[in-house]
Amino acid sequence: MAAVLAPMGGASAADATAPVATAAPAAQVKLVANVELPKLQKQLDTLKQRVSAATSDNQLSTLNEATQKLSVAADALVASIQPDRAQVQGQLDVLGPPPAEGAMAETSVVAQQRIVLNNRKTLIDSQLEHAKAISTSATNLSAQIADIRRNALRTQMALNSGSILAGSFWTPLFNLSPEDKQRLDNLGEDFVDAWQSAWEPDWRVGSATLLVMALAIWIFGSRLLDKLLEWFSIHLLPEGRLRRSFLACASALATVFSVGVGAECLFLLFTRHPDVPQTVIDFANELFILTLFSALVSGLGRAFLSNKRPSWRLPAISDPIALAMRSLPPMLASFILIFGTVEQINNLVGTSVATTIFGNGISSLLMALTAGYAPLRTNRARRRLLAQGGQPEARTLIAGLIHLSITLTAIAILVSLLVGYIALARFLSYELVWVGLILCSLYLLIHLVVDLSDALFSPTTLIGQRIKHSLGLDDRHLSQAATVMSAIGKTVLILLAAVALINGTFGSTTPLSLLSKAIDMWGGKGLEKLNIVPAHVMNALIFLAIGVYVLRSVRRWLDKDFLPHTMMEPGMRASLVILFSNLGYILITLLTLSTLGIQWNNLAWIVSALSVGIGFGLQEIVKNFISGLILLIERPVKVGDLITISGVEGDIRRINVRATEIQLGDRSTVIVPNSQFISQNVRNVTMGNAQGVVTIALTFPLDIDPEAVRNLLLETYHDHESIQETPAPSVSFSQLGPSGIVLSVTGFVRSPRIVASTKSDLLFELLKRMRAGGIVLSSPQKMIFENSPLGTTPVIVDRSAQ
Repeated sequence: MAAVLAPMGGASAADATAPVATAAPAAQVKLVANVELPKLQKQLDTLKQRVSAATSDNQLSTLNEATQKLSVAADALVASIQPDRAQVQGQLDVLGPPPAEGAMAETSVVAQQRIVLNNRKTLIDSQLEHAKAISTSATNLSAQIADIRRNALRTQMALNSGSILAGSFWTPLFNLSPEDKQRLDNLGEDFVDAWQSAWEPDWRVGSATLLVMALAIWIFGSRLLDKLLEWFSIHLLPEGRLRRSFLACASALATVFSVGVGAECLFLLFTRHPDVPQTVIDFANELFILTLFSALVSGLGRAFLSNKRPSWRLPAISDPIALAMRSLPPMLASFILIFGTVEQINNLVGTSVATTIFGNGISSLLMALTAGYAPLRTNRARRRLLAQGGQPEARTLIAGLIHLSITLTAIAILVSLLVGYIALARFLSYELVWVGLILCSLYLLIHLVVDLSDALFSPTTLIGQRIKHSLGLDDRHLSQAATVMSAIGKTVLILLAAVALINGTFGSTTPLSLLSKAIDMWGGKGLEKLNIVPAHVMNALIFLAIGVYVLRSVRRWLDKDFLPHTMMEPGMRASLVILFSNLGYILITLLTLSTLGIQWNNLAWIVSALSVGIGFGLQEIVKNFISGLILLIERPVKVGDLITISGVEGDIRRINVRATEIQLGDRSTVIVPNSQFISQNVRNVTMGNAQGVVTIALTFPLDIDPEAVRNLLLETYHDHESIQETPAPSVSFSQLGPSGIVLSVTGFVRSPRIVASTKSDLLFELLKRMRAGGIVLSSPQKMIFENSPLGTTPVIVDRSAQ
C-alpha cells in the first residue's frame, strides 16, 4: 500500500497533477453524464406529453420507436458509466477502509483522497440510478403505448392498420417476434405446470373423475336433457303453443347448461391445485364465460331450426331450408370460441400490436365468411326446393330485412378488412354476433311469455279455471288479464334487450350485469356530461329504432287488443291512444339525446335560442300544439264527434299535434288548427249523448180539420222505427195566416247523424198518407194579369184555388 500511496501523495504535494490524471476518465464521464442525462430526461418528458396527445396509430407507432431508441440510449449511457464506477471502486479498495479508532492515523493526503473518491462514487451512483430510471420509464412508456394501440384496435373504428392483403399483416404467422414468443412460451409453461400438478399422485383420481365427467356431460348431457324436456312438455304442460315455445327455450338453455357444466369440470381439473399460476386461473375464468356464449349461440340455432321436431318449430322455416342451415350454428359457435380464446390470450400476455391485429383480422374474416355463407346457403336451398316443385315459406318483411342486414354487414366486414380498417371489421363482427344473439333470445322469450300468459288465463286450462272461479271473473276478464300480462312481459323483455344492445358487449355481459345497467339507466346515470362519440351515436340510433318500434307496437296493442275490451267509448279510446303516442315520441326524443351523452344543462343555450324563435316564427305551432294537448286532456271534442265550427260541419277523425282532421258529408277532409277549437265557438252536436230532433213544418188550408191532420202526423211519427217514444212526438200550431195554418211536428231520434235520413223517410210517408186521406197542402195565391184589347180594362184572374 505504501508503494501505491507514495506516488499519489507525492503528486499531491507537488501540484496535484497525479490525482487529476488518475481521475481523468471519471471526470470525463461526469461531464458527459451531466450533458446527456438532462437531454434524455427532457426527451422522456416530451414523449410522455406527445403520447397523451396522440390521436392516430401512426403517431403512436412513431412515438413507440422514439421511446425504444431512448431506452437504448439510456442503457448505453449506463454501460459507459459503469466502468468508471468500477475504477473508482477499485481505487477505494486500494485505499482500504478508514483506520479504526485507536489505530495509527493515516496521512491527510490519504484521507483527502478517500473523500474525493467517495464523492465521485456518490455522483456516479446517482447518475447510474438516473440513467436506469430513464431506461425503465422509457420501457414502461413503450409498453403503455402498445396497450394504447391494442385498445385503439377495439375502440377506434376509424383506425387504419393495414389491409389483410399486405405482407405485414401475415408476418406474425411466419415470423413471430421474440417478445411474443417468450410471452406465449411462458403462458404455455404455466399451462403445462397446471396440467402436471393436476396429475400428481394425490390429485390424480380427482382429475380423472373430472375429465370423465366433462366428456360424459358433453356427449350425453344434452341428449338426456332434451328427452326429459320433451317428456315434460308433452305430459305436464297444457295443450297449445306453450309446449313449443317452452321446449325451444328449454332446449337452448339445456345446451348452455350441459356445455357449461362440462367446461366447469374441465376448468376445475386445471385450477383446483393450490400452486396453479394466477394467469391460468384468470384465463380459465374468461374462457368459461366465452364458452357459455358459444354454447348459447349453438343452443339458439338448435332451438330455431328444431330439425329433430320439425312440427314444433317456432319460426316459419321449411324443412329443407332448416336442414341446409343445420351446420351453421355449431360452426359459428366454434369460430367464436376459437378466436375468442386467441383474443383472450393476446390480452392476457400482452402480445404485440401486429399479433393482435392478425388475430382480430383472421377472426373477423371467418365471421364475415360464415355470416355471408348463411344467406347464400338459404337462397340456394330455396332455389333447389322450387326446382323440385316444392314451395318454400313466404318470407316476411322482418325476415327479409334480417336477411339483407346480415348480407350487408358481411360485405362491410370484408370491405373493411380489404381496405385496412380491421378495428371496424372486428367491431362489426362482434356487433353482428351480439345483436343476433339478443334478437334471437328476445324472439324465443316473447313467444314464451305470450304463450304462458294465454295458458295461465285460458278458461280451458286448470289454472285458468281456478283463477276464474276464485276471483269470480268471466271469460272477457280472463282475456284482458292475459293481454295485460303478455304486454307487461314483452315490455320488460324489450327494455332488457334494448339495454343489452346499447350497453352490452359480447363475451363479457351477464344477465346480472344487464339488470344492474338497466337499474342504472332508470336511475339516470350516464347523463352527467356531454360526450358524443361514435359508439354513443350508434347506441342512440339503436335506441331510437327500438323506441319507435316499441311505441308503435304498444299503440297498436292499446288500439286493437286492450282498449276494445274495456267499456270506454270509441272517441275516448282514440284520444287516449293519440295522447299516449304524443307523449311517447317526446319521451323517446329526450331519451335518445340522453343516450348520445348530452347533459340537459348543456342545452340551455339551445333552449334560449329556441325561445326567441318561438316568440316570433314558432308561436303559432306552439299554440296549436298546446291547444292539441288541451283538447286531448280536457276533451271538449273528441274523435267521432259531430261538430260545427266556422260554418264547417263534420265528424272529427283525428286530433294531431298541430291540427284536427274533420271529415265532411262528401268524404272530403277539412284541416282545422287546434287553436280555433280553444278560441272560437264550437257546436258539438254529439256531446253528452245528444239526441237528434226531426221537425217538419207543413202549411194547410184554412178549411181542414186540424185534429184529423194532427192525428195523422202523430201516427206517422209513431209508426217510424227511428222515432223514440220518450220524449214522445208532438204537434204544435205554429202560425195562422191568410194563406193557411202551419203545423209543426217534432220527434226525437237516438243520434243527430240520422236526422236527415229520418226526415226524408217521414216526408215520403206523410205525403203518401195525406194523399190517401184527401188532405191537401195550402198553395200560395197567384195573381195573373191577362192582356186585353187596347182601350179595355185589364182582367185580373185569381187562380189560387185552382
